[in-house]
Amino acid sequence: MKIYIVGAGPGDPDLITVKGLNILQTADVILYTDSLVNEELIAKAKPDAEVLKTAGMHLEEIVGIMVDRVKEGKMVARIHTGDPAMYGAIMEQIVLLKKEGIGYEVIPGVSSVFASAAAIGAELTIPDLTQTLILTRAEGRTPVPEFEKLRDLASHHCTIALFLSATLTKKIVKELQEAGWKDETPVAVIQRATWPDQKIVRTTLVNLDDAMRQNGIRKHAMILAGWALDPDIHDKDEYRSKLYDASFTHGFRKGVKP
Repeated sequence: MKIYIVGAGPGDPDLITVKGLNILQTADVILYTDSLVNEELIAKAKPDAEVLKTAGMHLEEIVGIMVDRVKEGKMVARIHTGDPAMYGAIMEQIVLLKKEGIGYEVIPGVSSVFASAAAIGAELTIPDLTQTLILTRAEGRTPVPEFEKLRDLASHHCTIALFLSATLTKKIVKELQEAGWKDETPVAVIQRATWPDQKIVRTTLVNLDDAMRQNGIRKHAMILAGWALDPDIHDKDEYRSKLYDASFTHGFRKGVKP
């Protein structure tokens, strides 16, 4: 007995994986967060599937339904936005499932961070500029561990992707500045990446809070910060990968001396 935890992707119903779609179309019971998952995707369920919205449910209620249905011999799919591994709150569901002797399988999905990067045509790891991406969130009502304060993470001066932080932009600016980030550091904000009403805002660190306020962005936004987000990066020849350099030898090609 097991349930399927499926990543639905960021919003566009075509961005679910083939495996995830197969499970969605086969499941007898589907539970999904109706405030986040695209209804067009859920509409692909088989006609006689039991489809349940969970935005108004608490944890024990959601898991209780999954357990009951699985014990009835039904195939159950729990549909999560983006990728379940990133702020998916799946751990607490799994804890309760294990107590009931129910197994699970996680099907990965396209995370909003990568959908956001795609929306602006950005590579987040640029050779000779940054080779590291930090996925995190600003500290709000929910604290972060002691060694994961944004100011400390920002001291690495790499690309940072901020989930769940659209209402904390003043704090973000302050902590990145304290970590030595320049006011002109590029920032891109992508609200509801891949949805029809997707909004993209390009700004700089010092202007981030004003830009968010002027555009009315308070939720469902990914904040990408760092010099990899420079909108003029494509015009700069100093940042090029060695992979396709004609003089670079690797396992599949011998480099040619200039």
